Amino acid sequence: MANIKSAIKRAELNIIQNERNSAQKAALRTSIKKFEAAVATGSDDAQALYVAASAAIDKAHSKGLIHKNKANRDKSRLAKKLVK
Repeated sequence: MANIKSAIKRAELNIIQNERNSAQKAALRTSIKKFEAAVATGSDDAQALYVAASAAIDKAHSKGLIHKNKANRDKSRLAKKLVK
């Protein structure tokens, strides 16, 4: 464990930020899975779930959780599934 006060604070903040990032990534994955499940079953709310998943992807990118290329790739793949 760190001895210096600033290092101790940094370690505590890292834990908090890790929990927050993990929760946001889990929410992102959940919204994508809900959309994919709706597409697989042919549900009527697939369009609304696509919008929600796309927004979650954009939010994750703006927070720095995922790279912009990954965000664009994921949204493109979801859009492809919506059209089919």
